[in-house]
Amino acid sequence: MKLDEIEAFVAVVRSQSLSQAAESLALTQPAVTRRIQNFEEALGVELLDRNTKPLKTTPMGRAVYEQCRAIVREVDALRHLVTDDAPLAGVLRLGVAQTVADVAMLSALHALRQAHPELQARVSTGWGSPLLQKVEDGELDAAVVLLPANRLLPETLVANSLGALKMAVVARKGSMKKRAYSLAECQPLGWVLNPDGCGFRAGLQHALAAQGYTLKLNLETLGTELQLGLVADGVGLGLVPVPLLSRSTHAAELDIVPVSDFKPEIAVWMVRSRALGKMQSAIAVLSESIEQSFKAARLARAA
Repeated sequence: MKLDEIEAFVAVVRSQSLSQAAESLALTQPAVTRRIQNFEEALGVELLDRNTKPLKTTPMGRAVYEQCRAIVREVDALRHLVTDDAPLAGVLRLGVAQTVADVAMLSALHALRQAHPELQARVSTGWGSPLLQKVEDGELDAAVVLLPANRLLPETLVANSLGALKMAVVARKGSMKKRAYSLAECQPLGWVLNPDGCGFRAGLQHALAAQGYTLKLNLETLGTELQLGLVADGVGLGLVPVPLLSRSTHAAELDIVPVSDFKPEIAVWMVRSRALGKMQSAIAVLSESIEQSFKAARLARAA
């Protein structure tokens, strides 16, 4: 078996497509097919179930993939090791939670271009758990996600906290008396929230479930500004990061509602593969900039 066969197999499993794997490897589809066939012949097992769409591994293929993925990570680290004197180049694949993107990514990407002008950042947004899975699977080099401080991560990943993000419950201005409320008192009003998979929503659901309640969802939609606009129209309560609330065009139309038994706060994490090699210096630049952006947002709110 050869390294290029292993890399082809990993690319096919990641993309679940021969054509996409061929594109990522800059090869023709027949060339990728031959490498997979040669790899299967060398091992004496069938690795892919070719009767499924998208392509999936056989049970043995999945076990082989896990081992091959580790091999590819180590080879990538070795390649980076022997080119330490060269400037960072190529593509950094970064996943970012949408809230982080709204608060900090413009400055972070500018800092990255200043520090490593030959490095191209390819940024995608998403929810925390799927982004973590993509880092673990090797589809992303790193991800900036919002997770509870006590979240356990796979041993293959490294995580650094970039600070805490305070959340606020908000309501249409003047619609609620200025006092503290319990979650039970908020329950009849309902909520305007992100779709399922959002860490903020999951935290609220967990708090409600602990009191024997289910989430009353009035409207589900993406985008902080749209959600805050709907809350300002009286559709329901919202749950928003404080830095985004202070920047919102709807801030003057909203009241923060103190909730006595729900103090939402979530941590910002930079999560990366252990075998990232030279790219660690790029991750350090991004981490420092993101941390500073959230610190500045907290200070601005306090002022």
